[in-house]
Formats: sequence, C-alpha cells, structure tokens
Amino acid sequence: MENANSEREQAKDGEIGLIDFFAVLWRRKIMIIVITAFAMIGVLVFSIISLMLPPETSPLPNVYTSRAYMLITEARSSAGDRETLLGYGLGRGPTYAALAMFLLRSNALLDSVIDEVTFTRYGDYNGLHAALTRSMLRSGLGPRHNENSGVLSVSFTHIDPAFARDVVNLVVVRLESRFAEIGLDRGRVEQDALELHLAEVFQNILLLDEERRRLEQSVAFMPLTGGNIPAIMADINRAAMEAEAMRQVYTQLRVRHEMLRANMAAETPMLQILELAEVPYRRAGPSRARICIIVSLAAGFFSVLFALALEGISKIRRDPVAMLKFKGGINA
Repeated sequence: MENANSEREQAKDGEIGLIDFFAVLWRRKIMIIVITAFAMIGVLVFSIISLMLPPETSPLPNVYTSRAYMLITEARSSAGDRETLLGYGLGRGPTYAALAMFLLRSNALLDSVIDEVTFTRYGDYNGLHAALTRSMLRSGLGPRHNENSGVLSVSFTHIDPAFARDVVNLVVVRLESRFAEIGLDRGRVEQDALELHLAEVFQNILLLDEERRRLEQSVAFMPLTGGNIPAIMADINRAAMEAEAMRQVYTQLRVRHEMLRANMAAETPMLQILELAEVPYRRAGPSRARICIIVSLAAGFFSVLFALALEGISKIRRDPVAMLKFKGGINA
C-alpha cells in the first residue's frame, strides 16, 4: 500500500515538473522564438552570401570532387606465377594495395605532383592555386581501396573542378610511375635489362664488323706498303668469329626477350588505370540546407537552456533563504 502511494506521488511530482517545464517555455516563448529566428535568418543570410561571393573569397565555397579508378592485382596469372616482393602471396603480409595507399601519402609523390602543378603546363589557374602545399594535397586526397573488386579510387576535392581533375590525374600517373620505379614487377625489370643487353650486343657486333672491314681494307694495300699479312688475316678471322658469336648471343637474347614479352602480355598488370578523372559538374558540398537545419536546431536548444537558466536565476532571487545561502557561500 505504501509502495503504491509512493509511486503515485512520484508520478504526480513528475507530472508537476513537466508542467513547470512547459510553463517556463511558455513564459519565455518570445525570447526562444527571437533567438531561434535570429539564428535561422543569420545562417540563411550567411549561406546566400557564401553562394554569391567568388569561390576564392567565399567563407563557405562550393567544392567539387573528381575521382579516378585503378585496378590493383595482387595475384599473378599462371603465365607469370611469381610471388610479390612485398609478401608471400595473396592474403598474407603486405600487399600492393597497402603499398599504393602508403605511396599516395608519401612526400616524394606529393612533391612531384606539386612541382608539376606549380611550374609546368597546369599553370596557376588564374592565380588561385599557386600555393598548393603538402598538407593541402594530403588532406584533399581521398584514396579508397575495395578489397572485393581490387579497385583503388583516388579523389581530390577543391573549389575548382578542373583543378581537382588535373590533380587526380597527375597523382594517378605519378603512382603508376612510382610502381614502375620501385621494380616490383620482376618481368618488367628483366625486360628492361634484356633491352639494355640487346643494345650493347648489337653495338659490339657493329664495332667488330667495322674492325673486320678495316682490316680487310688494310690487306688490300699491303703489297704496296708491306706488312705482316698472316697476322692481319688472323685478326680478321678473330673479328669474324667474335662477330658471329655476338650474333648468336643476340639471337638468343632476342628470343628470350620475345618470350618474356608474350608472357607479360598474358599477365594482368599489378597496377593499371581503369578510368581517368573528369571535370565534375555537380558539387560535392557543402550542404547549406543541412547547415541551416543544424544551426536552427542548435539555436532552439540553446534558447531553451537559456530560458531554464533565467528561470532558475529568477527563482533564486525571489527566494530570501536561497539568496542568504548564496551570499553566505560567497562570503565563505
């Protein structure tokens, strides 16, 4: 019985407290409405002004996001069937995707993009972006890797859509170049070495043929000038034999080079560009409607709290005992 009475009293107290709360809001309704309306009008005017001002001077300019897509292949086809230099296969250890994400944040790649934007064909875009920095580029880039599809998307957000497109394409090209420079694709490294060796062997063949022709010409004038014909003939035979040996080496290298090219053509590249970035025509942000709603709700909540605080202060001032306690607490 006592528990039932206690529950009824608690419910009644809660009901009275709720009534008091709404009573306070009703008494302070003008203040609450004025504060909320002022905040709504202020944020609306701010949004309109930010939309009308030029992007470089606007406090809240429109931003555009341009995006490019690349395919990262972790596993090699049966034609190559080689493990990566980073780990021990798909799903174990570091991966090409992890390396790509690291390179996209590296100072070397960012600096190369900044140099290209600042000093070369991309110019300064009417003077707006001459001061592109590492922090700006690093914060603006948004790389994401989808493990299921292996697609790496690289995006950049900026107030100039054309500039955003150019930066993304530069980053993608630089990333592809960095992968090639690191030498992770052993087939590509071997192909470059073979091409260099082929050029060297071909040059040696030309030199030996030139030496043989020079010796043969000297033999033709030997009866007039005198000389050791057998020694010169030995040099001619040596040059001819060395040239023939070099031709055989060149043939073997050429066959190996063509076989390697065929194997590499059958493989999927570890990193390939699927789609370059284009100029975005739809803005990525900001959502001014959302900002207006958030500011209006925050202003309404603040005005309610302010009304409750004023009501509490008013009650304290009207209560002599509370004022005496308050003054006594201050004196203490």
